[in-house]
Amino acid sequence: MGIAIITGGSRGLGAALCDLYRERGWRVLEFSRSAPHAYSVRLDLSDIRNVPDALGEELRSLAAFDAREVVAIGNASMLGPVGPVEGSSPEEIATHLHVNVVSAVLFARAFVEAFQGHTCPKTFVNISSGAANRGSAGWSLYGASKAALENFVRAVALEQEGHTEPIRAISINPGVMDTVMQEEVRASRPEDFPAVERYARLHREGRLASPASIASQIAEIVATRPESGGVYSAQ
Repeated sequence: MGIAIITGGSRGLGAALCDLYRERGWRVLEFSRSAPHAYSVRLDLSDIRNVPDALGEELRSLAAFDAREVVAIGNASMLGPVGPVEGSSPEEIATHLHVNVVSAVLFARAFVEAFQGHTCPKTFVNISSGAANRGSAGWSLYGASKAALENFVRAVALEQEGHTEPIRAISINPGVMDTVMQEEVRASRPEDFPAVERYARLHREGRLASPASIASQIAEIVATRPESGGVYSAQ
């Protein structure tokens, strides 16, 4: 039995990943605030006081099963606040970083702690973005959070080199997809996000990939056992 653990699987790419692994016969555990699936655990990733205990309890329970492979995919993230940094409140900044960085790190920590000793193939996947590699006006927090996690994953990969049963840690850039987040991007005001027209044009021209197609590519990347610490593209 394969085990897939996914954050932010209530919609978009996360939901497509849940569907894909379930269709392949894997046991799936999903964490999100809305928890829409029978296999979901309700968890508000912005409330970091409760995240460590909730993740730890669920993953330790899952680790009791004998698995042929385990994949953890940190997919949950938020785009906003969008706009010049001085327009964001301290509370908005804290919420963004709690969801996109702190909870993602806590998810990785819980996964490593629960599954380190398993002898089967184990992969931690950080869903990244092209925003990690360039500054984009209006996306200072989003770009910073994605860049932070890519570097975090590289460090975890190096840490795992010293283990007898190492966990592979990688980042995957899914590219642009037809998701609710892309709708948020296109709804941005040009004064908040000057590059908004580029994304509107991609949508008009039908150049946004479907979440299902990207989920399939992500699963294939994982299945090839890529070098730990790398950043891979799904498009």
